Amino acid sequence: MGAKLAGKKILLGITGGIAAYKAAELCRYLTKEDAEVRVVMTVGAQQFITPLTMQALSGNPVHTELLDPEAEAGMGHIELAKWADLILVAPATADFIARYAAGMAGDLLNTILLATTSHVMIAPAMNQAMWLNQLTQRNINTLKSALGDCLGIVGPDKGEQACGDVGPGRMIEPIDICDYVKSFFSVETSSLLAHRKVVISAGPTQEALDPVRYISNHSSGKMGYALAASCAKEGAEVVLVSGPTKLETPKGVRRLDVLSAIDMKDAVLSQIDSPKDIFISCAAVADYRPQIAQQTKIKKKPGEGEIMTITLEQNPDIVATVASKENKPFTVGFAAETNDVLAYARDKLQRKNLDMIIANDVSNPEIGFNSDHNAAWVLTASEEKVLPKQSKDSLADELVREIARHL
Repeated sequence: MGAKLAGKKILLGITGGIAAYKAAELCRYLTKEDAEVRVVMTVGAQQFITPLTMQALSGNPVHTELLDPEAEAGMGHIELAKWADLILVAPATADFIARYAAGMAGDLLNTILLATTSHVMIAPAMNQAMWLNQLTQRNINTLKSALGDCLGIVGPDKGEQACGDVGPGRMIEPIDICDYVKSFFSVETSSLLAHRKVVISAGPTQEALDPVRYISNHSSGKMGYALAASCAKEGAEVVLVSGPTKLETPKGVRRLDVLSAIDMKDAVLSQIDSPKDIFISCAAVADYRPQIAQQTKIKKKPGEGEIMTITLEQNPDIVATVASKENKPFTVGFAAETNDVLAYARDKLQRKNLDMIIANDVSNPEIGFNSDHNAAWVLTASEEKVLPKQSKDSLADELVREIARHL
């Protein structure tokens, strides 16, 4: 950890859920980044973790009362609302979200939120059924609609919950929330890719066997979408050429949806206009496609043990095609490998005429296709650098800085 949040004023709101204990670790991460942290706790939060604990970790008195006689003119909520560069609520319970969406001001935290003009970030945490309930989703959508770019929602995560249920609703880990906070503040001061156009491919491709079946892979698109968001934050014009995913388009990004590798190649080439552009080939493109895609559904033949033979042909190599252009853009490839990661990456870097390649081990489930975390090696003709395991959003920020450094 360094001092990436030095001088930033963060108001940490803690509400009454079991995940409140994680707020202590979050506070510690923020203060280690040299942020100035002040804490507001609801009555419910104090049933899970004490104000004294948060005071010790933040180094500042903890605020719990709406009308604080020790604040100037008893208007502490106004002072805090004006003081914060960012208001971070973690955990944000279903009850808190409902009150916030309704514009209620019955306690200190909700009143501060009504009085502030600062950006707000919330980390939802609740039982999976509560998160999936249509009323909670309505409240989330109300907040998004009302606050727009002034609101960030981070998480929730999926997994086993304190009640024993399994599903979405867990508060994301404190270290990941800290990464989101650092990313938020980097937007205000950074423009590494201003006046650059970045074309990014992301997600899987689908190669049709017939009208209902296709060949694909396990790519979620998360890394490519995170890179698109980071490039946009750094001031670039970003075009995201995406295979099928369930992800939302990042803010400030233009998205082109495609299915097959050929569709993706055509879309990418149509968007690259200048050698000053940047192309990041993050998609997991199918290496092969069926030589013939049947026009009607392939029917199973009667009898056990029948064998079907499908002839495959090689798909175009999109990143190599871009890198072979006469006035090629700065071209970044990905090597998603399961073994001999660096050896394969070095070979691809040279053989495909790339300016940079980013290699990662997709055999590790902790940093594989569907994980929210990743680790990577960054290779150029003259350098090799290791980027340790972290959230994909945080890793994307680091990768964009590396790309900008080599332009």
